[in-house]
Amino acid sequence: MKRGHVHIKWPNGSESTVKIGSDWLKEANKVGVEIPTGCLNGSCGACEIEVNGEVIRACISSIPSQETGLLDVEYSIDPYW
Repeated sequence: MKRGHVHIKWPNGSESTVKIGSDWLKEANKVGVEIPTGCLNGSCGACEIEVNGEVIRACISSIPSQETGLLDVEYSIDPYW
């Protein structure tokens, strides 16, 4: 893998290698993953995804580095919605 990049496993089964610091929404769109959005400023939580088990808001977060070089992405499920 290229230095400064991370490998991502997406919820639709596709995989990609992306540059650290890239935009979650743009990279997801490239592989056909639609992350729901609402306010696009992090307030509403519509864009929440789980990355290696940690819930993040994709609209205000960038793709982080990972020691293992692998990020596993799943849609976040809120039992109260």
